[in-house]
Amino acid sequence: MDIPPIEPFKKRLAEIDALMAEPDFYSNQRRAAELGREYQNLNELIGLHAKLKHTAGSIAENEALLADSKTDADLRGLAEEELVTLRPELLKLHEQVLLSMLPPDPADARNTIVEIRAGAGGDEASLFAAEMSRMYSRYAETHGWTVEPLDSSPSEAGGYKDITFLISGDDVYRTLKWESGVHRVQRVPATEANGRIHTSTVTVAVLPEAQEVDVQISPEELEITVARASGPGGQGVNTTDSAVQIIHKPTGLIVKCADERSQLKNKAKALKVLRARLLERKQDEEAAKYSAQRKAQIGTGDRSERIRTYNFPQSRLTDHRIGFSAHNLPNIMEGQIDDLLVALAEAEKAEKLKALAEKAGGGG
Repeated sequence: MDIPPIEPFKKRLAEIDALMAEPDFYSNQRRAAELGREYQNLNELIGLHAKLKHTAGSIAENEALLADSKTDADLRGLAEEELVTLRPELLKLHEQVLLSMLPPDPADARNTIVEIRAGAGGDEASLFAAEMSRMYSRYAETHGWTVEPLDSSPSEAGGYKDITFLISGDDVYRTLKWESGVHRVQRVPATEANGRIHTSTVTVAVLPEAQEVDVQISPEELEITVARASGPGGQGVNTTDSAVQIIHKPTGLIVKCADERSQLKNKAKALKVLRARLLERKQDEEAAKYSAQRKAQIGTGDRSERIRTYNFPQSRLTDHRIGFSAHNLPNIMEGQIDDLLVALAEAEKAEKLKALAEKAGGGG
């Protein structure tokens, strides 16, 4: 087994070390945080690489003992026992080192904007949109993340036509990014007298929060209008022209926000969503150039792709991209989705390793 070279990563670590020693290093807090994370990851990689080399060396020593006809029986037995443990450990460390050498997605550590929209199915879709919102909110709470409402359009049935919120915390986007797509629900609606199963859909979009440096927006590109907020927002919301709508003229994107009583706060939140959507569009355009490589990922993450089915009569969740099934739907709807998200992360890791192996085999 070839041990991948570590020298370029040691060189990069030394570069960051020098940057961190400069007096003005912390003047740019965002850049300092990014370099700090990279420094930590590089240190972990170098430590893993050292363990890999040490393990490979131990295997070579034990194999040499077994190959030597002069080795006595006791020592030969010890060498065989050690190899039983060391060989699987070597494979595991080799995988960890290869994965750690992959360039990280800079968006992984970012806060995340989640947009949930009722699709096909009328009232039942809007009710499920509300349940999905609650599921992600409960999951966020159990992980110490915070959820900030951005905008919503309630339905007459008591659900949501659409709802948007920001989740802030550690590695939110890395954890939730594979939730984008069409979620299908199958169940008997409360209003269905004949007990027939109804199928409806909800669309989820997971967007990394964009910084101003990621997406430059000129004031001339925006058409901003204000209106009186509507819906069950309370008397305080409805007495002022606080709702804000922003049209990004170059792309035609429209963002609305009416969650706050303050027009300024609604404008700030609407701009936050607009930046995230523009960043997503920018990333999609870049990714389209590499569509062949993207097929190696778990699905495409496209909003038009049906990624999951929630079957209530059978209490079953099925993720169609990785063939994952769970039969504890009530717990899942309470936010207990760790097993699912771990399975998606493991599938992504397996695809990355497969791509690395194919690249190495092709001499690329």
